Parts: sequence; C-alpha cells; structure tokens
Amino acid sequence: MNNYVVSLDVGERRVGVAIASLIARLPAPLCTIDRSKVTDVFTKIAEIVKKEQVSVVVVGLPRGMQGQETTQTTTARAFASELGKVVDLPIVMQDEAGTSLEAEQLLKLRGKAYEKGDIDAEAATIILRDYLQQYVEQSA
Repeated sequence: MNNYVVSLDVGERRVGVAIASLIARLPAPLCTIDRSKVTDVFTKIAEIVKKEQVSVVVVGLPRGMQGQETTQTTTARAFASELGKVVDLPIVMQDEAGTSLEAEQLLKLRGKAYEKGDIDAEAATIILRDYLQQYVEQSA
C-alpha cells in the first residue's frame, strides 16, 4: 500500500519537493528539481512518485495578499493539470500563502548556509505540513 504523499512548490526556475508518510505525518524536504537542467519536469516528478510509492501529490497554490487569484495561481493550476496527464494519482491543490518567506526564516534560524533551492524544498515541506494538518482534521 502506498502511504506517502509528496508536495511541490512550483516555481519558474525550480520545483521544491517534500515527502511524508501518511502514517507518521512528518514532512521533510526531498529534493529540488532545477527546471533548466531537466528536460521534462513532469517525467521527473513521475519518477519520484513511482520510486517513493506515493499515493497523493499536493501542489502549492499561490494567491495574492488578499487571497485573490493571480497569474501564478493560473500557472500552478495549469502545472497540476499537466502533471495529471503523466501521474495517475489524486492531485490536490494546497494554499501556499507565505510559505517561501517562512521557509527562508526557518533556514536562517538553523544558522547553516543555504541556497535558493533549499528555500523551495523547505517551502514544499511547509505546504505539506499544512496539507497534513488539514488531512488529520478531516480524518478526525
């Protein structure tokens, strides 16, 4: 049985990826996909999904400061739609308001050097944390 979920923080240059067991519910950064170094980001994600035995994919949904739809919102929805053509699993959209800022603050607090890709993977972890909190509340 596939008991893992991955989340994606989709950006123009990179896609941050995080993973968690649906049993333990402890999200962690998995990797960052550099879109300039990968021929097909959707195939790469499909490979990760298969390797990690994933049952759900969560895609971060950016919105404006007042919760309104933006160009980035449209881009994220289109990305999820394209991914759905390659990955035959449920794809869930999760609000990602403020995750990149929170991710950078968490990385700074750790006191270690980090790169932009680390922020993306950490943001994906926060998106997954938020999804799992909602998942637990819905299951209760």
